[in-house]
Amino acid sequence: MAESDWDTVTVLRKKGPTAAQAKSKQAIAAAQRRGEDVETSKKWSAGQNKQHLVTKNTSKLDRETEELHHDRVPLEVGKYIQQGRQEKGLTQKDLATKINEKPQVIADYECGKAIPNNQVLGKIERVIGLKLRGKDIGLPLEDKPKKK
Repeated sequence: MAESDWDTVTVLRKKGPTAAQAKSKQAIAAAQRRGEDVETSKKWSAGQNKQHLVTKNTSKLDRETEELHHDRVPLEVGKYIQQGRQEKGLTQKDLATKINEKPQVIADYECGKAIPNNQVLGKIERVIGLKLRGKDIGLPLEDKPKKK
């Protein structure tokens, strides 16, 4: 083999620690001993899957009297939803599919647990053909001519 058969190979290595090593306690302590500037910041609820934290206001709301509670769908409306659905021969799942909601939403509306949402109520009204909002709840929904 001649000297020309060999090519020079250069191996490039990154200087310094990797991201995981740089975050370790030992690496931080070593950097502080060397006199380097070390910036640390604490992330709020980092590494935890906390999306709904109980704040002072919600616990206060729980302790308060009935005047500070969310309105729920009246049971009367739930009964009309159930009647209208059964007259059309629909299950809760069928009705939920028609209005693009989860079956649990229909179940909550029927048993009076849901917080009323006018968009959802409007969709249910159109499918079952009964009014669920306003003064004449339970009456057939009259088709109004669409405005142009």
